[in-house]
Amino acid sequence: MRKLSALLAVLLLSCSAFAQEDPSKKTDVDVSKAGDHIMIQLGLNGLQGAPDSIKDHLNGFQRSANAYVMFDKKFKGNPRFSIGIGAGVGTNNYYFKNMIVDIGSSNAILPFINTDSAQNFKKYKMSTTFLEVPLEFRFTARPDMPNKSIKAAIGVKAGTLVSAKTKGKILRNIDGSVINNYTVKTITKSYFNTTRLAGTARVGYGIFSLYGMYSFSGLFKDGVAAEMNSIQVGLTISGL
Repeated sequence: MRKLSALLAVLLLSCSAFAQEDPSKKTDVDVSKAGDHIMIQLGLNGLQGAPDSIKDHLNGFQRSANAYVMFDKKFKGNPRFSIGIGAGVGTNNYYFKNMIVDIGSSNAILPFINTDSAQNFKKYKMSTTFLEVPLEFRFTARPDMPNKSIKAAIGVKAGTLVSAKTKGKILRNIDGSVINNYTVKTITKSYFNTTRLAGTARVGYGIFSLYGMYSFSGLFKDGVAAEMNSIQVGLTISGL
């Protein structure tokens, strides 16, 4: 929470400084010109703080996808700077090998079940979906040609959990032989934090930029599992 407060303070101070009208820097740039109104992000996830018993069972690339519609308000005194605010959806997918995350359990502690020596699923994932409101302080080197310009942004986003689920496919025995091909789904938010606050940053050129996200709030509720915070890095495609 201290990190979030500090980041918000920096954003507010920066906005106040650049929002001042500077008569000596008049520009003919159309400040109503759209800038990054649509943002699509494809990334990789990490779980900071996950114990080795969980990290050792993560399988392959942990993928994420986000999509936002943004409103961009440029500073009249210096249209290279702007504030972007909007709404959208953020998703996280975590893939496991020889592990079941029993989110449907009634236990006080969320069971992470090691299935190295038991029946297991060939494919198993845990997914979350958040409805999010991102806020960015943006810089565009050439606001008259945003699709041919260096861009950078820092910000925060707040989200509410709309879905959390696990999905297992293709049940196998301990030797890896297929028992059956059925799919098992469990949908419940009972073990998860239903709000998320995260810091964001991105930098790039034109419609492409690299982005990073760090969640200040843990993935799970206090006391039900080790404190694990989501991290994302990936590619942003933006424009319009």
